[in-house]
Amino acid sequence: MRDKQIEDLKDYKYGFSTDIENFKAPKGLNEDVIKFISNIKKEPKWLLDWRLKAFERLKVLKEPDWQKPKYPKIDYQDLYYYSAPKSFKDKPKSLDELDPKLLETYKKLGIPLNEQKRLNGIAVDAFVQYLKLFKNIQNLLKNILEPLFL
Repeated sequence: MRDKQIEDLKDYKYGFSTDIENFKAPKGLNEDVIKFISNIKKEPKWLLDWRLKAFERLKVLKEPDWQKPKYPKIDYQDLYYYSAPKSFKDKPKSLDELDPKLLETYKKLGIPLNEQKRLNGIAVDAFVQYLKLFKNIQNLLKNILEPLFL
């Protein structure tokens, strides 16, 4: 039944999906998956410890039994908790290094160029602009204040 629901979603006339080559964590959520994700993201030990502690708390929580809406029980062990395009394995330095399908998806969604760069961890020119502005203000202040102290 679940496969049928997934197939029906693929035919959703107002949406689309993009098949991008990716790598992902193993299905399900356990300590090994949490450590795998933390390692990929190069997180500090304190953050891994915090995530593992949160996972211990999650294991004892019970999902509420809502009056409405009714929905099928979610199998949390049948989900992927980390997935990233293979083009992300080596941090891309420009949008040219990204999968063209990903760029096409950004275009369909109307995501601006600078936001695309930010989403992919590519340096954005905003920092360079900030430094130029800072330098200009610094020079301006120097020209205004320097004569006062001579």
